[in-house]
Amino acid sequence: MARTRLNQKAPAGDLRSMLRYWREARGVSQLDLSLETGVSQRHLSFIESGRSVPGRETLTIIVQALDIPLRERNAVFLAAGYAPVYSEAPWNAQEMRSIAHALERILRQHDPFPAFVMDRHWNVLMTNESAPRFFNCFIDMAARTGPRNVLHLMFDPDGMRPFVADWKRVAGSLIQRVHREAVGRVIDDDTRALLDALRAYPDVADVDASWISGEPAGSAPTFPVIPIGFRHEGNVLNYFSMITSVAAPHGVAAQELRIESMFPADEETEARHMALLGAFQTSAG
Repeated sequence: MARTRLNQKAPAGDLRSMLRYWREARGVSQLDLSLETGVSQRHLSFIESGRSVPGRETLTIIVQALDIPLRERNAVFLAAGYAPVYSEAPWNAQEMRSIAHALERILRQHDPFPAFVMDRHWNVLMTNESAPRFFNCFIDMAARTGPRNVLHLMFDPDGMRPFVADWKRVAGSLIQRVHREAVGRVIDDDTRALLDALRAYPDVADVDASWISGEPAGSAPTFPVIPIGFRHEGNVLNYFSMITSVAAPHGVAAQELRIESMFPADEETEARHMALLGAFQTSAG
């Protein structure tokens, strides 16, 4: 399928508009969708014009072909008059315990480096022991009120922002990540609101994703990803992240969970990290 278009807003409650939206968001024609699903182009046209309501099996084939996120698939089924297919139980519900245990194990095994579980809007749901210890070396995390959100933590002048090296490039790369890692590769209303809130911070409105292009022109890149550096006592500690998600999810929460694991980008950072957390643990104890 063609590249997803990210600047559209999904309609609510209207089956024909919803299916047209997702087809256009995926950049495919009715003919393309017909060839992929085996549903006739005429039938697809009737569905999008409101002249026909697809059966559940046909609708399932269409939403799978369009790779519609599970939460939005439920909305599509409801709009067609069918019951939702995918559980919308929260991430900490009893039916999610096996996944929650796996998340806890991954977090625990990543110590002594920070790792945390986020939902689709970058809200922190779980952390390992090292994550709060690390950020407390810079700011008082207990003084931050409201939901814990990784992006607000990085963009807030009262949060980690003063300690982030090469701020504009990091901010641009984070905004780019919001778009790239959005569930279904389309920005939903809550993610759009999150982006607006980030751009409302001082001096963020002019941040552009072009800052993620890498090293300045004329210099050779020295690392295959863009690290995020944190200044501490005259030194810069460089980290990169890896993202883990649940394979073959069959529930909304399972699809939207992500683990972000931070790794030192060089041996010097690893040594300073170990010393920093050791010193913090000693002073905290």
